[in-house]
Amino acid sequence: MTESWVNSAERIGADLHLELSGPGGRRAALTRALREAVRGGRLAPGTRLPPYRSLAADLGVARNTVADAYAELVAEGWLTARQGSGTRVADRAEPLRHAVRTPVKAPSRVRGPRHDLRQGAPDASAFPRAAWSAAYRRALQAAPSEAFGPGDPAGRRELREALTEYLARARGVRTEPDRIVVCSGVAHALRLLFGQGAGGVLSGPLGVEAYGLDFHRGLLTTAGVRTVPLPLDEHGARVDVLARERAVLLTPAHQFPTGGPLHPERRSAVIGWARARGAVVLEDDYDGEFRYDRRPVGALQGLDPERVVHLGSVSKSLSPALRLGWMVLPERYVEPVLAAKGEREAWASVLDQLALAEFIVSGAYDRHVRRMRQRYRRRRDRLVAALAAHAPHVEVTGIAAGLHAVLRLPPGTEGSTVKAAAWQGVALDGLAAFRHPEAGARVGDGLVVGYAAAAEHAYGAALEALCGVLPPG
Repeated sequence: MTESWVNSAERIGADLHLELSGPGGRRAALTRALREAVRGGRLAPGTRLPPYRSLAADLGVARNTVADAYAELVAEGWLTARQGSGTRVADRAEPLRHAVRTPVKAPSRVRGPRHDLRQGAPDASAFPRAAWSAAYRRALQAAPSEAFGPGDPAGRRELREALTEYLARARGVRTEPDRIVVCSGVAHALRLLFGQGAGGVLSGPLGVEAYGLDFHRGLLTTAGVRTVPLPLDEHGARVDVLARERAVLLTPAHQFPTGGPLHPERRSAVIGWARARGAVVLEDDYDGEFRYDRRPVGALQGLDPERVVHLGSVSKSLSPALRLGWMVLPERYVEPVLAAKGEREAWASVLDQLALAEFIVSGAYDRHVRRMRQRYRRRRDRLVAALAAHAPHVEVTGIAAGLHAVLRLPPGTEGSTVKAAAWQGVALDGLAAFRHPEAGARVGDGLVVGYAAAAEHAYGAALEALCGVLPPG
């Protein structure tokens, strides 16, 4: 005989699951199951058991069966029964030694670098907790009941409408809500667009900038997409060398990692190439909202919404922990992307989507971006001033926008400088780490120094340590 019983929470306020099995009838099985639950630690001392009438009704047995089982366990000392207090597990009923749960030690923190000057991360301490919490509460209160069911793979309509307005106003994107698909970030967008093998919405070969995120190149390679590096110069990617590629991935607002926008003539040229070839441009709007000493550079998508896929996220503007991004798609790609994503939202939290929509519509997102733009500009200025004072021979480039700067080094010194920085506890990257393995000419030796991630109180010490590892002039 084997029965599973789960007690009704309405009766005692908690669920109780028992397995009734073995010889001897139901009373013996119930007595054995309760005894093992106490002995094994599933019923802690002081736990109140259901009234025997309730338990008998749930099990479908006679009341005397349960009453007798309780009485036997009281006599053995496993349970106690007092008038007005009900039947409870006895305080002295200790579980078996081998069943005792030993406290789990918290994992030891991995000791990180003393000074964090890595690129790509915003100031985590500056996340707008109060404003985000307020937006979250408002979004929850206003959310319709259906929002708590399976999510639409396109994303919540509220967020897509908010993004349509915001991207048009702040980035010059021309779109409508039905052409936006919410995702968990740019990497997720690339996975959806290229899929695995021949099953993707897009296929290679794909032109990419000779220097860029190796993580993106790696996931494209995993998807079976051949990437072709495009040379870089002071005007951005050399789009004039595009030939048989079916698509190209660019960071036109602020080339990563070398810095600087794509030259206007090249912006027009790549759109002309896409039209002539029937190809598509993937625009990674990498930290496009953060500019300091230049006029805003609008999104490339605004030049031809049917030839450009605009990719963005809140990873730099708010936090990578939110896992929210978007694709602004040409009309012909919307249904294939939704088919690749599946019937339900499986990545981006619907509640976070609602909160972000409210955060944008309320104006809190704009206020946060303006505040962070000022903070990051001050951080950048401190970096430039420290280098001017202690390493004037080091040229600093790519500082008109973004969250990092490139420090140009004498030829042959990049590797040793990165190692010296690591020895001194300074986390940063060399330019070579972002170079495509098939790229031709190098853009020179250099360091990619992020000025956003370090804590404010530690930033001065980080800059001092950085200057101390730079090669002499």
